[in-house]
Parts: sequence; structure tokens; C-alpha cells
Amino acid sequence: MTSPILLWFRRDLRLADQAAVIAAVASGAPVIPVYVLDDDTPRHRRLGGASRWWLHHSLASLSRDLERLGSRLILRRGAAATVLRDLAAEVGASDIHALHHYEPWWRNVERALAKSGPGLHLHHGNFLSPPGAITTGAGTPFRIYTPFWRALQLRMPPPKPLAAPRSMVAPAIWPASDRLDDWALLPTRPDWAAGFRAEWTPGEGGAQDRLDDFLPRADLYAEQRNLPSVAGTSRLSPHLAFGEISPATLWYAAMDRGGSVDTFLSELAWRDYAQNVIAEFPDYGARPAKPAFEAMAWRDAPEDLAAWQQGRTGYPIVDAGMREMWASGWMHNRVRMIVASFLIKHLLIDWRAGEQWFWEVLVDADYGQNAVNWQWSAGSGVDANMFVRIMAPLTQSPKFDAGDYIRRWVPELAALGEDEVHEPSPMARVRCGYPMPVVGHVEGRTRALAAYAVMKG
Repeated sequence: MTSPILLWFRRDLRLADQAAVIAAVASGAPVIPVYVLDDDTPRHRRLGGASRWWLHHSLASLSRDLERLGSRLILRRGAAATVLRDLAAEVGASDIHALHHYEPWWRNVERALAKSGPGLHLHHGNFLSPPGAITTGAGTPFRIYTPFWRALQLRMPPPKPLAAPRSMVAPAIWPASDRLDDWALLPTRPDWAAGFRAEWTPGEGGAQDRLDDFLPRADLYAEQRNLPSVAGTSRLSPHLAFGEISPATLWYAAMDRGGSVDTFLSELAWRDYAQNVIAEFPDYGARPAKPAFEAMAWRDAPEDLAAWQQGRTGYPIVDAGMREMWASGWMHNRVRMIVASFLIKHLLIDWRAGEQWFWEVLVDADYGQNAVNWQWSAGSGVDANMFVRIMAPLTQSPKFDAGDYIRRWVPELAALGEDEVHEPSPMARVRCGYPMPVVGHVEGRTRALAAYAVMKG
């Protein structure tokens, strides 16, 4: 009898355009799909609370999709390399098929599996082009995004997306599986995910629905993506983060739609760039790419950090973004830049505190993008905004017409007109029960520049 194949899912929870799925099915052997919840491997970054909520529902969706193919999803928990080796021995599998992943912990697991255990077959398909494939004329990785994007375009389009299989050969005997509910991925009390359920439908079907919603307005993306009060972004980021839809699928859908989609495609390519960065710098989420920033005199200010996390800094655009993220697990892309700059420069708090909070609270938390975006804001990255460029939230807010956005997420300010909603007067703050700013703009800017000057020597 033919030995079964293990089909190992990670952040690639789909059946369509999933090269590992297609290769496993094409082998003709019985296929055992498996997901391992790994909170045990040393240095493995544990999923944040919002990601665990998404994972629960995405796994439930994938399980239903597999059942329609005559298969099922096996759930195991523990150190991934050990779990997979033990499962392979249990069912007599000689091979594992999976997609490539570039987070440092997954690369460690892959190396451990390659040393001992069943044959590990890794396939590309979570990015437009495999990390490491786009290099300079000297054969080195690109450090700056713009030339990377130009070089990537020369390799586009990506291979055309492949359809999901219509069936999957099942093993004669299925191994035991954990119950998804026993993993306790969902919140209990308090139920902080109520807003998530109203906003998101995790899973491959939900990803396709989100794409269908976005495509009719894709040609407006460049014009509207910076306006928080307008539904101008795709909101596909969590589906991409969990691999519920392939970037190639999005590329071809956008190109078929026509119109001005270059900006959307360039943002899609930013995911590839971020993966290239963490492939070269595995500790990018924990260490600044510019070593000088290790000497920055960051403030130890837990009260200010808490005010930022809870959306009570006294800056309406900042507080709106932080409250949106807590309530929905997502934040508008322009506002992410504003709140990151505020934490780092106005409050002079280490960017790593912000990176860790985003990892915990965002449903689209992605190690590569999270780390690259925070180091860009801090000025410490290989491609970064200059530290001395300090976003002024009170200017950014009216510039990007964020009034209605603020009224939605900071409801105590809902009755204020355009003249005050971006920067309420002291009297309006008292009347609305809204806090005074934790720091003045000029004071915060001056303090940040002084600390930077000392760091530079």
C-alpha cells in the first residue's frame, strides 16, 4: 500500500493556488493534512491574541473545505519538528509537503526536519517572487524598496494561479486529532472579539468575498487609500497574512480589473520586500538594523505607553487609530504610520514596544511587515524614514480628512465640527470628557530631536 503524505499547513490556509496542496494531491498517495500549533519551539514567536482568534476561525473554515474533498484536517500541538516526526512515524509517512516560510523560527524548524525525519518538500507560493530571487546586479539583496520594486516588476507577472483540487485521497485510517475548541484560541471573559465577528470572515471564502468587494473600486485605491474616513483600502491584509488567498490571485484579479492599479500592486509587493528583509536579518523584529539605535535613550514611561495603547493620548487621530485596532483587530494604513511615529518620537518610547503591541492586537500581524514598518518609522531600518522627520498628528488629521473617522472611533468627540474635531480646545475637552494631550507637539518633537542628537554623538 502507498505510504501517505503529510501536508503541513502554516500561514497558508487555503486550497487554491497552494503549491504544496497541488503537489501532494498530484502524487496520488493518501494525503494527511495537518496543522501544528507551536507554542513550544524555543524562540518561536507565540501568536498574539487577535491572531489566535483569526486562526481558530480560519482552521475551522479550512477543515470544512477539506471535508468537501473527502479529507479532514488533523490538529496537533507542540514543538512542530517533534510533532511532525512523531506523526510521520505513527502513520508511516515518508514525505512532508509544505510551503516555504521565512520567519526565523520556521527556518529553524525546517532545518531540524531536514536533518532527521521524513523528506521535507518545500514549495513556493506565498509571495509574488521567492525571497532571495530578486537581487542587485552584484547579486546581493536589495536594501531599498523602490529599486526592489522596479526589479520585481521585470519578473512579473507571477505564475498563473492554479485551481483547488476537486478531491483528495484519504488514508485508510486517520490519526487522532485535537479538538479545535480545546485549544482555547478564542477569548472568554471579557469577550474582546465582539467587534471582530462583525467585521471579518476568516477563511478562503471570506478572502474571496473581500476581494470581490474591493475590485470594483480598485482603480480608486491610489486616490483613496490615505483617507481614513473612506473605505479606500482592500482590507485583504489578514487574509494574506494567514495565506487564505495567494498574492498571485490578487495580482491577476487587479490586472484583469484594469484602471490605475499600480499603487495597489506596489503595496502587494511590499510584502515580498519585507520577507526579503527578514530572510537577510532574522532578528529584525528585535534588533535595529542600524546599531547606533541601540544607544538611543528611550524613555521608560509605562503610563504614557498605556495611554497610547488604550487610545487616550489626547490626540484624536492617534486615539481613533488605537481604538479602531482594539475594537476590530485592524487599523487604517495611514493611521498606522501616525500612531507609530507618535509612540517613537512624541513619547520617545522604544519602537519594539509598539511592534509587540501590534503583534498582540492586529489580526493581520505579520512578522516581516510588522518589523519592517516599525523600523521604517523609527529610522533604524535598512530602508527607513529619517528620525528627524516627525509626523505632526494635528496636521496629518485634517490633511487626510479624518474627521468622520475620529467621530466614529472617539465617540465623545462626535458632536464636534471640523474646526475642533482634529484638535479640541481645552473647553471642548472638558465638556466632552476627553483628556488633555499627554505631551505637547513642540515639547515631544524637541525631546526626540535632543535624544537623537545625543545618540548620534
